Amino acid sequence: MPRSLQQAVELALHDDWNGAHEIAQASDEVMAHWIHAVLHKIEGDEWNSRYWYRRTPHEYEEYADPKAELRAIAATLQGGE
Repeated sequence: MPRSLQQAVELALHDDWNGAHEIAQASDEVMAHWIHAVLHKIEGDEWNSRYWYRRTPHEYEEYADPKAELRAIAATLQGGE
C-alpha cells in the first residue's frame, strides 16, 4: 500500500496529475485521501479538495504550497514524521 501511494506523490511532484489521481482514487486509505485532497487543491477545485480533507486529520489551509505538502506526505509515508 504505501509504495503505490509514494508513487502517487512522486507522480504529482512531477506534474502527472492524472497518474497520481488514479492511484489516490483507487485507495480507501487516509493517506490516499490526503493525497487526493492535495491533487484537487492543485487542480483548483477547492470544494472537492475540502471534501477529501474532511476525510483526513489535515486541513485545506495547513499548507500554502501544494508541493511542500506533497513532500510532507512523502516524508510521512517514508516514516519521517
